[in-house]
Amino acid sequence: MDTGPVGTTKRQLARVADLLGLIERYLTAILMIVMTALYAFNVLIRMVLPTHASTFAWIDEATRYMMIWVVFLAAGVTLEIGRHVSVDLIRPFLRPRALTVLFIIIDIVGLLSSLAAMVFSFNLAVFVANTGQISPTLGTTMLWLYAPLPIGFALLALRYLLELVGYQNRFLLRDVIQDH
Repeated sequence: MDTGPVGTTKRQLARVADLLGLIERYLTAILMIVMTALYAFNVLIRMVLPTHASTFAWIDEATRYMMIWVVFLAAGVTLEIGRHVSVDLIRPFLRPRALTVLFIIIDIVGLLSSLAAMVFSFNLAVFVANTGQISPTLGTTMLWLYAPLPIGFALLALRYLLELVGYQNRFLLRDVIQDH
């Protein structure tokens, strides 16, 4: 058992990652259920009471925002279980050592790209928030449309970091999931 400061930090990071993963999964599931229910309700209203459909115009915008939240919340979880888009063309031909080096390079590039996108999207979200833009039908700040980007990229960066420190192995998880 690792009892040094690095081991303690790694365990704390693992606990935070597990908690965040749980929150991501539940929020994504809840948003998907609510989004589906709202769309079904909207279709029903348009079919049964078309004269009242304009009253529920906010549903289209709300579900669009929910979908953006779902995509960016699920990005980290998707990476964690090895379901992000990848090309496995050369993977079967590489030796284990070369494969390990390749995965480390992928994780470093992914981490740096995610951090850069997080900073850029955070600045964009702050800019939009400072403009005072309001969504047309919901009447809320447009920050709700831009906030999922830095959050999603931060969660993605965390997953790449967890891969680099050895807490997670998405390629192993993906193989286990495919076997079941």
